[in-house]
Amino acid sequence: MPAPVLTEVVGGLGVITLNRPRALNALNLEMVRELTTILRGWADDPAVLAVLLRGATREASDGKQPVTHFCAGGDIRFMHDAALAGDPAVEDFFTEEYALDHLIHVFPKPTIAWLQGVTMGGGMGLAQGCKLRVATETLRMAMPETRIGLFPDVGGGHFLSRCAGAIGEYLGVVGPHLHVTDALTLGLADVAASADCLPAFLDGLRQQPGTTGEAIVARLRAHLDLHPLKQLPEATVTVHFDAIQRHFSLPTLQDIVASLQADGSDWAQATLQQMAGHSPLMMAVTLEQVRRGRSMPLADVFRMERTMVRHCFNLRKGAASETVEGVRALVVDKDHAPRWQPPSVSEVSSGMVEAFFEQVWPLWAHPLRDL
Repeated sequence: MPAPVLTEVVGGLGVITLNRPRALNALNLEMVRELTTILRGWADDPAVLAVLLRGATREASDGKQPVTHFCAGGDIRFMHDAALAGDPAVEDFFTEEYALDHLIHVFPKPTIAWLQGVTMGGGMGLAQGCKLRVATETLRMAMPETRIGLFPDVGGGHFLSRCAGAIGEYLGVVGPHLHVTDALTLGLADVAASADCLPAFLDGLRQQPGTTGEAIVARLRAHLDLHPLKQLPEATVTVHFDAIQRHFSLPTLQDIVASLQADGSDWAQATLQQMAGHSPLMMAVTLEQVRRGRSMPLADVFRMERTMVRHCFNLRKGAASETVEGVRALVVDKDHAPRWQPPSVSEVSSGMVEAFFEQVWPLWAHPLRDL
């Protein structure tokens, strides 16, 4: 089997390639551990001045074109199977994934995310901690966790809550897909560029290595300026900013749904349709998560989310877990008919939501106490 993570140092730039292209480069525990080891080693390596993260390309087959995705998220089938089997590896996965994401946020050298294709969930956890996030024309960005009975973790309580107004609540609860323009206008990417310009930049570094991490980033920005996207699609989220603010700033999920139902616009009805398949409970939990995260330091957000995900698999164990049921419906049985508990937004109580935020460990024993 090919290595799930590939590395190369190119003229002072450490290049990390997520290498599970047939799985859209989704993260498993082996990859999380390998990425952590690489980054900890490179933090003190004088030969590595900056780091770039990218996804491997799925090569053409059966007449199809090659396609590149950054990272589709975590390996949700593994989470499902491990939770049903009582395998403690599911606990290790989330602890180590969140620690990895935090490491990227605080990494002592410049970090770059090269965002092509699907960039969702765990892929967003890697990307949003990077100092320079490059969005390409094929980008499909989202935090769609409420669809599988989860919440936008991997630091979503931090980077979603830093979006303007109530956009973070909207992105977390509804989980819409965003393209390159949306990523830029929402502050989830820094610059746009043509995906095919990266090889030429790396070739230039091979011929003339960088002198500092900042110099490498400056050279990349100058290179990207020479390879802009010829035409950016129109924004799809910020054009509805007033409506998002009006609805998603309301106190409860029930208030939001009622407000959308009273709004006769096509956008409001489309939003309700998107929400219809999501877990009512986890949409309400996500609303609370984003709002709590807005006033919390980064490390505390990760610790909060680690507590929340523990509850996702332990408040109701095994097949009764909202997350296990969501993954079953989407990727295991693929019947797309999750049996949510409770089944409707109106039945979600504040007590059900608060249970996801109850402390599991004292701070000195928290799995992420060292962040």
